[in-house]
This record gives sequence, C-alpha cells and structure tokens, in this order.
Amino acid sequence: MNAGMVDKALAPAWRNDPATRKVMTALDAEAGKALFVGGCVRNTLFGIPITDVDIATLHPPKETMRLIEAAGMTAKATGLTHGTITAIANQKLFEITTLRRDVETDGRRAVVAYTQDWAEDAARRDFTINALFMDLDGRILDTVGGERDAREGRIRFIGEPAERIRQDVLRILRFFRFQAQYGRKPIDAEGFRACSTNSGLLKTLSGSRIQKEILKLLAAPGAGLVVDSMAESRILAPLFGTPLQIDALRRLIALEGKTPDPLRRLSILTIDLPQMIAQRLQMSNAQRKRLTQMAVDRIDLNADMRALRERLYRLGADRFTDAVFVSAALNGTKYKKTSPMLQLAREWTIPRLPVKGSDLLHLGLSPGEPLGLILDQIETRWIAADFQETRETCLAWAAELIQKERGK
Repeated sequence: MNAGMVDKALAPAWRNDPATRKVMTALDAEAGKALFVGGCVRNTLFGIPITDVDIATLHPPKETMRLIEAAGMTAKATGLTHGTITAIANQKLFEITTLRRDVETDGRRAVVAYTQDWAEDAARRDFTINALFMDLDGRILDTVGGERDAREGRIRFIGEPAERIRQDVLRILRFFRFQAQYGRKPIDAEGFRACSTNSGLLKTLSGSRIQKEILKLLAAPGAGLVVDSMAESRILAPLFGTPLQIDALRRLIALEGKTPDPLRRLSILTIDLPQMIAQRLQMSNAQRKRLTQMAVDRIDLNADMRALRERLYRLGADRFTDAVFVSAALNGTKYKKTSPMLQLAREWTIPRLPVKGSDLLHLGLSPGEPLGLILDQIETRWIAADFQETRETCLAWAAELIQKERGK
C-alpha cells in the first residue's frame, strides 16, 4: 500500500476503540488487507463527529464473514451481492465491503466485480472526499485527490461528472447535499453543469430516496445557498413540480439559527401542496400530518401574551413552535419579535382543564345529557380567565350549566 505520511492530527478516539481494533485485527489490517473508508475518514479530515465506521477489505465476502466469526464476533450478510457484510462487535455495527469495480450500471443499481486494486475501488465512488482510505495509524491512501479537497472544503465528482450521474442518478442530490454540508469553496462548475443537464433523470428515483437526501440537505449548514443554486439549475422542479418559497426558506433558516428542522424547512419551501409533497416523497403518516398542520397553522404575530397562551394551549408546544416559525418566515418577521413567543413555548407549562367528564357525572349529569358540550363551555370560560380559575370555580360553573341545561 502506497500511503501518505502519518498525520498526528488524525488520532481520533474512534480509531482506537476496542471494538474497532478487534474488527480490524480480525481482517489483518496490519498487513494492509483492510482500511477505513468513506464517511469516517472524510469526517475526520473535516474535524466533525463520525456516525459509523465503514471498512474496505481485500478479502472476499465469505472469507470476511469467516474471519469475523472466527474472532468471536457476529457477521451478517447484509449486502452480499454487492460484497458487503456487517460485523457486530461490542454491540457496534461495522459495514465491511470487499474492494470492487462496476461492471454495469443503470442509473439506480450496479453490477459489480471484486478487485484487489484500491485505486480501482476508489475510482467507482461518487466524490473525491468519499474515496479516501485510512489505516490504523492514520495514514491516508488517496488516489483521487480527495484529501486536498477535504481540507479545502471542495466537492468534486470523481472522473467525468455526467458519467457518474448516469451510473447513479441520486448523485445529483448527493452533490448538492455534500456541498451544503461540507462545502467551503464555490460550487464546482463542472459538477453543477452536469447536474443541471441531467436533472430530468431525477424523476426516475423513488420518493423515499429523494426524501432521505433532501432532508439531510435541508438540515445542513449551507442549505440556503445550495437551495438557491438548485433552483437556478432547475434541479428542484423535477422533484416537487410546484412553485417554491425560496425567500421564505431563507428567512426561516435565519430564524432557526443553529437549530435546523429539515421537515419544517421542506414545509416552508413547498407550503402550498403538503399532501402532494408527502405522497411524492413517500412520507410516513406522522410526517404527512405535520406537513399538513404546518401548511394551515398560523400565529397572529401581533397578538398579546394572553392570546398567545390560548393559541399555545390549543395547538400544543410543538405545533405552536412550528406555527411561529412558519408564520414569521412567510411574513418576513424578525427574530426579535418571535423570540418571546418561542420562549413561551419552551417555558410555559400548558395547564390542564381542572375538571373532566367524571366530575360532571358526580354532580348528577346523566350519561345521555350533553357532557361534551358542557365541558366545552367550562373550558371556554376557563381560557377566557387566562387559565387562572380554580377547580372549585370550574365545578361551580359545571353545576350552573347542568342546571341551566335541565331548565331548557
């Protein structure tokens, strides 16, 4: 293996984790038969936390499984047709993939063959920053110029961008998502042109794959600028097919600051057609419900605190918070005005109505009488009193209302 020099800055704790060491030892990493690859290497260079550890190996998949099991760990054939197995050590998961090269691709999936050539494996990957290998000592193996790109924050396709996109159309979205997450340089012009030219291919992707990438993109630090670029390159039209609220998204991003909510950002971007977007992106029932609520819930940004407490009581803290952000973003309201509202949602303990149906029954209300109507009337009075009246007062209202109902 022709690797670079050891970089003392690349000594993260994850590489010395006992489970990680155990897996690498089983794969004979000391002899150069296994290297870390992909996100864990990329994120180490960017100085951000890693979420998982991927490993590339010279061993064929079945041999990889045998070695892992012989070392007392569990091996699962999670992607055997593509050379991938998952090792489980100390309850941690490690995805291990045999070096491979593409034989045939159709824009969604690839037929692969195994190889013993690290450079050949790197050449089939999407972006230079994702094609870096690292050994246990922190040496980087870089055959595509990815280390420099990572250190400079540059997102580039490996090889010819249009060819890479034709191999897997999802790479269009990944290009923009990685730019939003890691980019510190202007967006790569060649990659941008290829994504724009081939944007029509996005309609061949499943909604679930689009959803995953879009939500990751919208949660990224550079989401605002990148969505602008996507709109300019007509990437968004094949995805959503609806007029988009780009300016409102910019305002929402500014309001949210360091607490991005990708589903809320998607909602503001596509505010007019939540059901269509939910169906297009194959969203869960919970996601669909929240999108629909954000499309209709609004807050009067000039309301006094008493009125805001009533709105918060009726919506609940999460819906109220969404409604504040969405209303402010659509109306161009500054954070200074929304801050007290958001603080109210965080700090005010939403009270419970001090009486319930069983209390009315104890007062002599019969099951056939309008219990729900009387509870609603009590609640209306209680809210009008700014939630201050006691249980005793509410019970007195109940007795009064029951008597009135019987007198009709």
